[in-house]
Order: sequence, then C-alpha cells, then structure tokens
Amino acid sequence: MRKIIPPLLFLFCILLMVAMKYLVVIVEIVPKPYNYLGIVLIILGIALTIVVRKRFEKTGTEIHTFRQPRKLVTNGPFKISRNPFYLGFTISLLGVWILLGTILPVIGMFIFITITNFYYIPFEEQMMQNTFGKEYKEYRFKVRKWI
Repeated sequence: MRKIIPPLLFLFCILLMVAMKYLVVIVEIVPKPYNYLGIVLIILGIALTIVVRKRFEKTGTEIHTFRQPRKLVTNGPFKISRNPFYLGFTISLLGVWILLGTILPVIGMFIFITITNFYYIPFEEQMMQNTFGKEYKEYRFKVRKWI
C-alpha cells in the first residue's frame, strides 16, 4: 500500500471540500459574513502545525509519519495533545468548512479525522511504543490523544 503523508491528505481533503461546495449546491448553513470566522480557525490550525514543526526541528526528531522517531517530544503543545500536528490540520479543516458555509464539505473533514484516527495515529503510537517503551507508555497515560 502506498503511504500518503498527512499533509497531502490534508490538501486532498481541502480540494474535496471545495469541490463539494461547488459541485453539489446545498443551502448555506453559515451565511456571510459569519462564514469568515472560518479564516480565524484556518490561521489558528496552521499556526499550531508551524509551532509543532519548529518544536520537532528544535528537538532534532523525525517529523515524517513513516520514519523512525529519534526523540520523544513531550513539551510545548505535546503537553496537552499527543497529536497537535493532526489537531492543527483538523482545526484548519473545520475553518475551511465554516468558510465554505454549506453542510456537505464536512465530509472532507471527517475523512481526514477518520484516516488520522484509525491509520496514522495507531501506526505512530506503535512505532513510539517500540522505540521509547516505558517512557512513551507513561506519556500516553498522562496526555490525551487529541485534546
């Protein structure tokens, strides 16, 4: 099976959401100008992913989902979520959905959440458990998966 990295899935979901908005016309659920609040969520989500990326670089560990981690990161955003990178993507997708203002594009967000929760996260957690053992098990006990 080909391994699609999370940022590509994120971009695919955005494209899917936009296509759904314009190909299947449904009544708006978030009218203008309220839909522009989605921009705030998009920015917050992207900012969180940038903070996480910089934390990985500063720590000197691997950010790529399918590569071996070098260090266990438990500080910064990782104190409140074991997966702040995915949380940032999800917040941004929520913002895209609100910005688009119709119901159907939420499917793109649910696709991302489902694949992340049942494929990426279990894969990474197994790799972390194998690499860091007891230290990761203790961290996993203290910090929630999402928030």
